[in-house]
Amino acid sequence: MKKSKIFLLEDDLNLSETIEEFLEDEGFEVICAYDGIEAEDIIYENSFDILLLDVNVPGINGFELLKKIRDNGNETPAIYITSLNSTEDLSDGYDSGCDDYIRKPFALKELLLRIKNILKRGFFHKKENVVKINENIYYDIDNSQLIKDGKKITLNNKEDKLLKLFLQNQNQVISHEKIYETLWGYDEIYSDNSLRAYIKNLRKIVGKNSIVSIKKLGYKIITE
Repeated sequence: MKKSKIFLLEDDLNLSETIEEFLEDEGFEVICAYDGIEAEDIIYENSFDILLLDVNVPGINGFELLKKIRDNGNETPAIYITSLNSTEDLSDGYDSGCDDYIRKPFALKELLLRIKNILKRGFFHKKENVVKINENIYYDIDNSQLIKDGKKITLNNKEDKLLKLFLQNQNQVISHEKIYETLWGYDEIYSDNSLRAYIKNLRKIVGKNSIVSIKKLGYKIITE
């Protein structure tokens, strides 16, 4: 299976290295940044399974950073790592779109448990149980079911994975490489022809203009 990809924003270099080494030993791929501006660039240029964000960092702080990417449609689950501990701080964190909050100092195993708990959800941070694609089509997160005009639409396994990936990154370009990683396991050989077939089938359901091909870069879904 492919490794889950984690982004870590932490300006304490020693703590960053400690977390990075621990998570890599646990089988994750970890990409690090040390200030909010660098972090924003990396997040926009890559797809991650979860974001670990320190709050008090140079440049854009963690609260502002997550709010910006949420406003741009990025629904990647996020955990704040911070020394802030007031109720107001906690409220600000959740209001900006985080899924969880861990206070320093913390045990690395506790962080791991929180990460695994979020990844088990299999989707993203939304509190709602449905994602609207357009006026007539929505995706039922709880039941992993696409609904069109009130009727259930059957997708094969890879089509379902592809649609979830698009909906986790609405209105954002998903690279061919990220799609290949998501749809095909390490022991499978990806197929361009199969991917085009999956895209074609999804377009028949959600509308041909809803899934856009970006030349040499990948695809993106446009939702209402």
